[in-house]
Order: sequence, then C-alpha cells, then structure tokens
Amino acid sequence: MVTAPELYFHAKKIFECNQIESASFEAMCIIEHVFGKKLASLLLEKTTASEEQKNTVNNLAYRRISGYPLQYLLGKWEFFGLPFYVGEGVLIPRQDTETLVETVLKIKLPENPKILDLCSGSGCIAVTLALNLKNAEVTAVEISDKAVEYIKKNAKLNDSEINIVMGNVLSGETAKMFSGIDVIVCNPPYLTADDMKALQKEVTFEPETALFGGNDGLDFYKSITKIWRDCLKSGGVLAYEIGMGQESDVKKMLEENNFTNIEMTKDLSGIIRVVRGEKI
Repeated sequence: MVTAPELYFHAKKIFECNQIESASFEAMCIIEHVFGKKLASLLLEKTTASEEQKNTVNNLAYRRISGYPLQYLLGKWEFFGLPFYVGEGVLIPRQDTETLVETVLKIKLPENPKILDLCSGSGCIAVTLALNLKNAEVTAVEISDKAVEYIKKNAKLNDSEINIVMGNVLSGETAKMFSGIDVIVCNPPYLTADDMKALQKEVTFEPETALFGGNDGLDFYKSITKIWRDCLKSGGVLAYEIGMGQESDVKKMLEENNFTNIEMTKDLSGIIRVVRGEKI
C-alpha cells in the first residue's frame, strides 16, 4: 500500500526533476488538496492512500509539469488571507496585487464610501475591500462571462456583499452608470507585446484579455483615466496596479487628466506597483 508521505516525496521528486520552482511547496499543496489534511499530520500519521488518491496525485503532478498552473489544479488560491476560486478564464490572484488593496485601505475615506473595482477578474480586490471596509459600497465591473461567475462564487465563499456589473470598462456607456464615487481601483491588463512573447508556460493558460495591455501595455490606463475620471467625486482617488517601469507614463496620464497628490507605492520586491492620484 502507498502512503501519503510516499506520494508527497514522489511528487516532490517529479517536480525537482522537471525544474519546478518551490518543488516542496507545490507537492505539499497537491497532497493537502487531495487528502484534505495538513502535510504535517499526514507525515505523522503515515496515512494510507486509496487507489483513487494515488491516481489523482499522479495526474495532478504530471499535469503540473506540463506547465498547467498549480492554482488552476487546486481550484482555489489565497489572496490577502482569504480563499478564492480560480480556474481557466480568470486571472490568478497574485501577491503583488495585495499592494493595491493595502493602498486603498490606507486612504482616508468618508463614512460610507462608494468604491469601484474595474477589470475585477476573480473579484479578489472587490471582495477583500468589502470585507475590510465594513461600511463601503463596493461594485465589481467585469466584461467576461466566466470571470463574473467567479466573482459571484467568491463573494458567496467569503460571505461578502458586493455589487456586480457586467460591462466594458473601455466604454463611456458603462462609466455613465456611475457617479459620486470615492475610489476607483483597477488592476488592468498591462503586459506589452514583448511581454506576451516571453510569457512563462504557466501564464499562457491565463486569459490573454486579462494580460495584454496593447503594444506598450498602456492602453487601459489611457482610456480608463479619461473615461472614468468624471465618475469620481472631487478629491476622489483613482488607484492603479502597474507593470514594472510603467510608473512615469501612468503618472503623466493622471497629471494630464487633472489628478493631483500623485503617490507611488512599492511592492514587497521594491518595485513600484501602485500609482494613485486625487481628482481635482
């Protein structure tokens, strides 16, 4: 009989032989997913694996070394300490984006702020803000059918009350639905044409529409800054996640559209990850 510990070390070895970064971590994630227990307990108890569990671990391990994202294999991923459903058709939440959430949480807001999350994707930003700003009215705006379904599931999973609007953030008609907004937060597609050619295998499984921001990666910033500015109250904040090296261009766009008090925030790697400004 095969045990859970044996399956863990088997998966770990497969990952190491195939140059999977964090082989131990990824093997642990798969084992815990299949057995529904923490690895420490499985190692201590030397839990026996059923034939189905053995086959599932092997299947997941070999799908992973083919380049399929670990997060999609697990079906859930953590963001800001919260669980979120993920899968094909939705961008995987990343730690870099937590910087955007932290930036918004530090803004001095009115008693019942109105917040928009544009290009919401999995809804991780909208749900996290709603849970951390108890009196906020948070609305997620998203164009993708698949992503909207994930937003709904993730709001329910985290017992979070948010509004969900299906619409194109590049359309003035969508923006006309909103007014008197205190904060607009957005993690738009921002990869350049060159970035798209150099994607890691794992990232190619994520939706291109959530990644590609035009030849220079700035298409969404250019349009959103102009289209959505008038939805903000005077003094309202527009906060963007940006790609590495895009801060000067995005800052200039905000300035050209009458935003002031522009601030930049670095992520944990020391890269400028967020640019925010206040509407004059």
